[in-house]
This record gives sequence, C-alpha cells and structure tokens, in this order.
Amino acid sequence: MPQQSVGLLTGTLAYADIDRGLICNLSVREWMGSRLVVFASTMSRIGYPYKDALLEVKGKIGIIKLNRPSSLNAFGGNLLEDLTTAFRELNEHPDTVFTVLTGEGRFFSSGADVKASGADSNKTWASPATKKLDSFSNFARMIEVLRSMIDHRKVLVLAMNGPAVGGGAAWFPGVSDIVLAAPSAYFQVPFSALGLVPEFGSSTIFSQSMGVHRANEFLMFGRKLTAQEMLDFGIVNQIFPQESFQADVMKYLEAQLEINDGKSMMEAKRLQNLPLRESRIYAVYNAADALAERFVEDAPKKRFEEKKKLLEARSKSKL
Repeated sequence: MPQQSVGLLTGTLAYADIDRGLICNLSVREWMGSRLVVFASTMSRIGYPYKDALLEVKGKIGIIKLNRPSSLNAFGGNLLEDLTTAFRELNEHPDTVFTVLTGEGRFFSSGADVKASGADSNKTWASPATKKLDSFSNFARMIEVLRSMIDHRKVLVLAMNGPAVGGGAAWFPGVSDIVLAAPSAYFQVPFSALGLVPEFGSSTIFSQSMGVHRANEFLMFGRKLTAQEMLDFGIVNQIFPQESFQADVMKYLEAQLEINDGKSMMEAKRLQNLPLRESRIYAVYNAADALAERFVEDAPKKRFEEKKKLLEARSKSKL
C-alpha cells in the first residue's frame, strides 16, 4: 500500500495513505534504533482530527473504535463529537458497505463519564422550565449520535469487544443491524437504580428486538445479561473467541462481501428499517423528554444522596 510522507514537525509525523484517502497524525513517543514507536490520532478524508473515537477504512469496511480505554470508553472528552462525525463520514463514503463500531481495551463502553458529570450540582435555575431546557441542551450530542445510527445507510455492525454498561449497553445494540460479541461482553443498565429512565429510545427499540417482557426486565430492573443470554434473546448474532475477536469480525464480514452484493445488503437494511424509523425517532425524543423531567425533579441527585446515607450507615454499624 503506497504511503507518502508529508512532513515531520516537532515530534509529529504526518503521512498520507493514498489508497484509502486517509491522513494520519502520528505523535512520536519513542525512537529505538530503526524502530519508530508512535501513537496515532487519525485524521479523516474530510480533515477531521479523530482522537476519542478513531476511524479506519479497510476496503469496503469502515471501522469506528471508541478510544478512551483508560476510562473504559466512557462518553467523555470528544467521544460523542468524534462518533457523530465518524458516522456521518462513513454514511457518505463512496466505497464502504459495512460500518463496524467497536471499542479499544477490555470494555466496549461504561456509558456516562462519572468524572465529567456533576458540573451543575450547585447551579440554580429561574424555573423548572429553564432547568429542563438546560437538560435538553446537554442531550443534543447524544440525540444526534442516536439519529446518526438510526439513519445510517451502511450495514451497521456492533462488535462488542467487552462489557457495556449504561448508555454503552442501551444506545447501540437495538439500532445495529448485526451484533457480534466476545465472551467477556455483558450488558447492564442501572437506570432505575440511579433515578433515571431508559435512555434515548432504548425501551421501544429493545422491545422491537427482544420483546416487551425481556426488555422490561433488562431496562426496568437492571438485570445483567451475558453475551450468551443476548444470543439466546436474538440481540446478538454470533459470539467469537476473545483472543481473536477483532480478526474474526473482519473475516466474517469479508466473507459476506465475497458472497453477497454490497448494494443489495444495504438495500435489505434500508427496507428492514424503513417502517421502524419513525417509531425509533419518536422514542429517542420521548426518552429525552422523560429523562429531562427526572433531572427537573432532582431524582438522580436524591437517589445518590440516599445511597450515600445508606453506605455511611452501614460503615458506622461495622465500627
């Protein structure tokens, strides 16, 4: 694959991959003889500097990788912006058929970034209405991520490399076209325990995928589901071995491309999802509305304070 060096400035090596139309910025961390050790921050065909989610194109397969392994790929930093940009870029890519979403490290995603939350804990609002408006403004990026997946033209493949918690479990499996999982993957949503509601359409979308009663137990009670259970429920299509998971995902999709016409697969996806789109978009809005009301009521804050008091009481009783 021909590559052309385009510069080396202040510890940053930039190169262009002519075959894939990609530009990468490589931060030089170490020089060991003839071996250059680098960490990549991918820059796309449109010149966007991906960091917290990386984008790569291999033939007809686009790969988006959540890239915050130190925080278990929680939704902090620029991850949501990177995700939305990547989905949009691959949606318009002229050559790809599959879009794969996966994670770096041992987790797929731990959901909300707890360290980044709580900035408004001491803020006051003029009215419940203004408080709700603030909540809605905070949800804008999340809503656009969901819409980007619902409207994605390519076959969306979720490659669950590890556990998914909260939004990591609720947002992605139901709107994906194919779900592949490693044995270590599990799914859990503690929404009710935190005084929240099933996020961004997950109640409707999971009901469409696994049935109302199973969805209720998962979303309402926070039941932890293993990859095998999700396979049995029809959410997961296949489970691949942990040690070769990413390679097996690529082999599986490449085999489909050898057998099946890409445009036909994309059309099958479009026809399958066409009657579901409106209900899913409404579900995303309705969930955002209900979630905003929970914040207006201070339900999550009250649940946190209750749990804190309970833990303190248990700690004192052991003294």
